[in-house]
Amino acid sequence: MNLRSLVVPAAFLALAAGMSRAGDPPLTPVSQEALIERLDDGAQAPYVLDVRTAEEYVSGHVPGAVNIPHDQLASRLAEVPKDRDVVLYCRSGRRAVLAGEVLADNGYAHLEHLQGDIAAWVDQGRPVEKPRDAAACAKALASGAATAEACTPN
Repeated sequence: MNLRSLVVPAAFLALAAGMSRAGDPPLTPVSQEALIERLDDGAQAPYVLDVRTAEEYVSGHVPGAVNIPHDQLASRLAEVPKDRDVVLYCRSGRRAVLAGEVLADNGYAHLEHLQGDIAAWVDQGRPVEKPRDAAACAKALASGAATAEACTPN
């Protein structure tokens, strides 16, 4: 057996593995009901990530969700825990998928997408949180603050 006979199959396998990864969606769908059940799991509860803009977030978000807009996520990865499931959502799903790709490309493995995003959540009459001072919260979040006193829910 020569070196060439080993290198060619190994290169093919690496290429095939890369192609299957590129074709796999990084997000597993999670239903609203399943998320609600898991939110009470204490330390095992998923990290819920709202990737909409700060202005959208303050208009109402899934209780306990953290806001990191999808276009800031790459520079704020340290704020997202790798040791918990991460459930992402936005308004329609596009930004959640983009954010999921950023997280997957940076080693996050347990990524889920809230089915129907915030629109379906609201349509189903699910609870939403709003900060007590929306303007101050939006300003703090837009400046990159991970948490802000103004964002405390009513």
